Amino acid sequence: MARDRKDEIIKLQMEVISQMTGNNLRRITEDLWGVPGTSQSTGMTLGGQPVSAVPSAPSAIPDDMPSLSSLQGAGNPFLNQPGMNGGFNPLTGVYTPVGSVPVQPVQPVVPAQPSVPVQPAVPAQPSAAAPAQQAAASVPETQQEEPPENIEDLKKELSEYIGLDTIKKEVESLINLVTVQKMRKDAGLPVNDLSLHMVFSGNPGTGKTMIARLMARIYKSLGILSKGHLVEVDRSGLVAGYVGQTAIKTGEVIQKALGGVLFIDEAYTLTTKGGNDYGQEAVDTLLKAMEDHRDDLIVIVAGYIELMEEFVHSNPGLESRFNRFLDFKDYTIDEMIAIFDMRCNKSGYTLAEDARDLLRGLLALLSLDVKSFGNARGVRNLFERAVSAQANRLATQEGPITKDTLMLLTADDIRVAGGGSEDGAEEAELVEKVIEAGKAEKDEEA
Repeated sequence: MARDRKDEIIKLQMEVISQMTGNNLRRITEDLWGVPGTSQSTGMTLGGQPVSAVPSAPSAIPDDMPSLSSLQGAGNPFLNQPGMNGGFNPLTGVYTPVGSVPVQPVQPVVPAQPSVPVQPAVPAQPSAAAPAQQAAASVPETQQEEPPENIEDLKKELSEYIGLDTIKKEVESLINLVTVQKMRKDAGLPVNDLSLHMVFSGNPGTGKTMIARLMARIYKSLGILSKGHLVEVDRSGLVAGYVGQTAIKTGEVIQKALGGVLFIDEAYTLTTKGGNDYGQEAVDTLLKAMEDHRDDLIVIVAGYIELMEEFVHSNPGLESRFNRFLDFKDYTIDEMIAIFDMRCNKSGYTLAEDARDLLRGLLALLSLDVKSFGNARGVRNLFERAVSAQANRLATQEGPITKDTLMLLTADDIRVAGGGSEDGAEEAELVEKVIEAGKAEKDEEA
């Protein structure tokens, strides 16, 4: 009898477990798929009624199921024995076999709550200002561009340059041509396509870079260029060491120069190397860019006269695009002295009278090798050496040093700047010859 009762209790416990499992599966199905689970028969009965694994009713335990306390009541001595109160606790979900020591109950499994359907996120509508804000964020911060300068101010600056008489006339003529062509275009008259790319030829230090920088500002003032800046490079800034890299390197320089002037010094080195050189690749990339960006890019190439002629005639594309040649003459002795005086005035120095004849003779000798001396560049170097010689002289001078003393460049300073020794003993005779040469040069020019 006790055995049958035990089996019935176990059977009821298994039925309850099956019902709870079914409920959990139904809820999981609804959470995952949103479809209510269907009841499936377990093939078992309780109180004469069939039991479903997934009942449609929310209650998991039938009302007519006998409770555990009723089974443990009077008349059931087996279950009431000390330590033998095994069975299934429906509140804790723990089954303890009859006759065994009860195990520590575990926390009940909380059925998952039915999930609430989540509405799909509606993308926020972009505001009218969003595209402009995004565009502004994608553009790197740059300095605010300066407005175009007045063309008359630029022409005045050009006229104040020392020497360069031929260049001044050429530039003024070009300004007039561009100005009139723009007026014709504004009036609805036909205009010719102007090639504003130029070739600057001449020895070092004759003002080519200075005029190129001024031309960029002039073109911006005339509305030809949008930025008016100057990008200066030579062969090393355009040519790479491997196949395919030269076009990339040249293209990056061109992008940097858009809106201004690309000034290529010693451009002839791009075509004079020969062999497997990649200079021609730079030239081809440059020619294409000059065509693609002809409305906002000016290219000026510079170098020695003979070599630049060979450069332009080495490629039909270069001949067709470079048809304006500006020849920069060497500075005269008087012009170089004027450049020296200009540097003195800007830097707060004065030249002693006895040093002027020495400076003239020194410039006459040094300019015999004009390519090595470098015209205005050589004058600048000579001035800097004279300033250094003055500082060394004053550092060992005894007595007070006045403001006038700090400003004065003496004949000794010029002599040391020209390569003489500090005491001048060894060059005394040479100095006299230099002074005489300077006087003779002055008389010839007069």
